[in-house]
Amino acid sequence: MRQVVRTRYSEDQQAVAEAFGELFAREASTEAVRAAEAGCGFDAGLWRTLAAAGAPGMAVAADFGGGGASLVDLAVVVYEWGRRIAPVPLVEHAVCARLLAAVGGDSQRDLVAAVAAGELIATLAPGPLDSGGVARLVPAGAVADVVVARRAGDVVVAQSQPASRARPNTADLPLADRDLSDAQTVASGAGAEDAWKRALSEWKALMAVAYAGLASEVLYMGVDYTKQRHQFGVPVGSFQAVQHGLADAATRTEGARLLAFRAVCALEAEQTRRSDGARLASMALLFGAESARFAADRVLQYHGGYGYSAEYDVQLYYRRAAGWLLQLGDPSAEIARLAHTDLGLKATEAA
Repeated sequence: MRQVVRTRYSEDQQAVAEAFGELFAREASTEAVRAAEAGCGFDAGLWRTLAAAGAPGMAVAADFGGGGASLVDLAVVVYEWGRRIAPVPLVEHAVCARLLAAVGGDSQRDLVAAVAAGELIATLAPGPLDSGGVARLVPAGAVADVVVARRAGDVVVAQSQPASRARPNTADLPLADRDLSDAQTVASGAGAEDAWKRALSEWKALMAVAYAGLASEVLYMGVDYTKQRHQFGVPVGSFQAVQHGLADAATRTEGARLLAFRAVCALEAEQTRRSDGARLASMALLFGAESARFAADRVLQYHGGYGYSAEYDVQLYYRRAAGWLLQLGDPSAEIARLAHTDLGLKATEAA
């Protein structure tokens, strides 16, 4: 059966997009982003507002205290989150909540309910633990109360007080090392492995959606600025080279959005039938990151020297376009995994 991918929001999704778009525009202004950077890259007030709106657990089953929304519905909110580069770990938390609900069972029901309500902040440690049981550069590790990781094939959970101090990084994200040596095993065997892989795929697909939102907003900033800035007595936007650069960024951005939502739809479809969701999620993340970096680079260049100034907003987007992907680890490793998935068997047969 061929998968159907919607290219437009439903009426309900459009209402959700408008509501959260207004919320993020109001509560996650660039001034708020800068204020969060002065701390550890986290806005506690914005997190409380999102929790009150039900966003952290919206895609968790109602049986576990969540909103029961689909992954696609969550992606609609994530797109608006990406547009405003909001300083809260929405994607990590939402994916972690879904993972805990899938593997935790009754023994973790209270924990899942607290995470779904946003009372506890949860995150994933995508990389391997070192010999001492420490996870390095955990996304949202500086603010997360709960960290879920993989240890020797098991899914483990550690709950502890966050340090509220981030490791210095280009995007001013709340990255931190976390000691998971005392983490509790919540799932083992093939089921745990499958659940972990799915959680990573969901993170990749949702971050691809966020990248599409970032690219869309930075492109809007570029168009607006080039209409206002004048050189030689005419708007910079009237120069053909600038127009070509913005057009190239626009086509990449739209392609990234379509691929990202296709990946999310494919992962959603895996609940009922086989699909290539994991493959599409990797493709969407890599293309989304490349497209967002291209758009941010073009817009920063068209700002001239102002683009590198802290007073202008484009640098906030430029740094996150570069930094979000690195939370997964070395991008070349993701490219190699995707290439092996697509070409490994063919290369072996050719040899």
